[in-house]
Amino acid sequence: MITQKTNNKEPRITLVGAGPGDPELITMRGANALKSADVVLYDALVNEGVLDYAAPDAIKVYVGKRSGEHSYGQEAINKLMIDYAINYGHVVRLKGGDPFVFGRGYEELDYAAGYSIPVSVIPGLSSSISVPGLQQIPVTHRGLSESFWVVTGTTASGKISNDLYEAARSKATVVVLMGLGKLKEIVKLFQNEGKHQLPVAAIQSGSTENEKLAVGIVDTIVELVAEKNIEAPALLIFGEVVSLHPSFQPISEFLKALKEDS
Repeated sequence: MITQKTNNKEPRITLVGAGPGDPELITMRGANALKSADVVLYDALVNEGVLDYAAPDAIKVYVGKRSGEHSYGQEAINKLMIDYAINYGHVVRLKGGDPFVFGRGYEELDYAAGYSIPVSVIPGLSSSISVPGLQQIPVTHRGLSESFWVVTGTTASGKISNDLYEAARSKATVVVLMGLGKLKEIVKLFQNEGKHQLPVAAIQSGSTENEKLAVGIVDTIVELVAEKNIEAPALLIFGEVVSLHPSFQPISEFLKALKEDS
């Protein structure tokens, strides 16, 4: 149920991408939107340091949205967003990364349109590109990769995305979000395509103080992730571009030595 308006402020909503995690990686426009917010609804993947950009008296509401923990359902978030906008004015819906990259941002925009509440969108740095970049791994590089896929590791039904099967067959860089829990199954897809030695990186909590990195190949990445105790949230990068990371060099030499000995 949506309650009635109790103030004279015009309701409006701004969908803001908070970036990959580091509070300084939000855009200036996103930070300015937070400064003018009456209410901020933020997700689990948002670093709470980003909330420092908001006014001290702004209402800040955590709405969860992380696998494995209690969180609001999307319908409840939609209703909260409208309710706060009607009663308080400017609502910033703060989402990790970019609102339109597996962020369900358009669903919220569309829901608000049903109440004739104006919505603006401020893009954010998607972790799919920015986190590899921070590790000096380009998603494209001349001679190695001409394109890249960004794929969810787990669909709403809890299964591996069908797109991953197609991605594993391509020569493109494949960035998998929310796929750590399915790592063994995803690795199997690449092994089935004969890509046992394809470079792979797994990055936990990219751009934050909790960042961890594992760099290996398809046949070793599961063990490396376990050895380095990498946990969600994490992204996976499959592709020759991972070989450009400085820590991949010893692996390259090891594989070369194996070939020479065989």
